[in-house]
Amino acid sequence: MRTMKEKMHTGELYLPTEKEIIEWQTECLDRLYEFNITRPVEGEKRQTMLKEMFAEVGEDCYIEPPFHSNFGGAHVHFGNNIYANFNLTCVDDTHIYVGDYTMFGPNVIIATAGHPILPELREKAYQYNAPVHIGQNCWIGAGAIILPGITIGDNVVVGAGSVVTKDLPSNVVAVGNPCRVLREVNEHDQEYYFKKRKVDWKNL
Repeated sequence: MRTMKEKMHTGELYLPTEKEIIEWQTECLDRLYEFNITRPVEGEKRQTMLKEMFAEVGEDCYIEPPFHSNFGGAHVHFGNNIYANFNLTCVDDTHIYVGDYTMFGPNVIIATAGHPILPELREKAYQYNAPVHIGQNCWIGAGAIILPGITIGDNVVVGAGSVVTKDLPSNVVAVGNPCRVLREVNEHDQEYYFKKRKVDWKNL
């Protein structure tokens, strides 16, 4: 029979109030607290701490404090060159995977934890978790919310304030609540980077 801690990663119902989980979570949150009170000049210290806190973190990743996370990043897997603006929240009760060169605007939430609809189960504090996968070179706009079990492909732009309730394929712009594919990334984006502003390829 699996332990409550093992069930965190199987999608089964489990009790997050189990003593072993709470003790470990408290240790993780204590490290997260230390990260969030680092000074802006302590960039090297922040990098060292992220490598200790996260399940995986690649090279040249930057997270702007405050960073919020249920387990202090213990189940977060970052590739290389990832940028996260203020108030990234990773509800990392199970694993969150993020590919290289992905960017997060301020106040983005990535959630892996869910609770049963049935009130009797919620009264007993039962929970289940589903991992989130975000591909390479994505831009997740400010205030976006990504729900448990979601997979987002490569090169995806998620509009500000969107609530991602279903998987998104690669190479699309998706917006709204619930988030829907607006269009594909196309030749227009080769010429214009914002409204009528053209990309000056010669000087980039």
